[in-house]
Amino acid sequence: MALPAWLQPRYRKNTYLFIYYLIQFCGHSWIFTNMTVRFFSFGEDSMVDTFYAIGLVMRLCQSISLLELLHIYVGIEPSHLFPRFLQLTERIIILFVVITSQEEVQEKYVVCVLFIFWNLLDMVRYTYSMLSVVGISYAVLTWLSQTLWMPVYPLCVLAEGMYYTYSHLYSERRDVLGVFPFKKKKM
Repeated sequence: MALPAWLQPRYRKNTYLFIYYLIQFCGHSWIFTNMTVRFFSFGEDSMVDTFYAIGLVMRLCQSISLLELLHIYVGIEPSHLFPRFLQLTERIIILFVVITSQEEVQEKYVVCVLFIFWNLLDMVRYTYSMLSVVGISYAVLTWLSQTLWMPVYPLCVLAEGMYYTYSHLYSERRDVLGVFPFKKKKM
């Protein structure tokens, strides 16, 4: 007796991946929509408390994304393990080690900018992946999925590198000038 189509291994894998991509798409869409609505409602003030408003969902989505390493390792998702590992590691370190653990960083504009870029990329990527699993293809979505990272990813790296470099140099300046204060000359 043959198994019904939905119980066959290929369909179970595709169903699982579709649900995984759908959950990630919903999470990242919620974050992006929430940030957009907050910005149009509160203006620049919304950028300061971005982490407080959406940080929990962002941490949840990024934690769930670690499953992708398992997907690639066991072969249910066709991708290269090492580049995906590097991308996820970078995001996890920035989100959990730098942003979550340091309250003074959570209020910086760079957090809002990073979250916008990350979620924009992930919304497109998960939409493309979700539809691909069920055999649906749109030329525009395929093009966006394969191209959007080109301008956005360098901007993410620039925002991360520029903020942390600037913060480090500013702290260094403060430390040095604090030790050697300038004295005003008397005339």
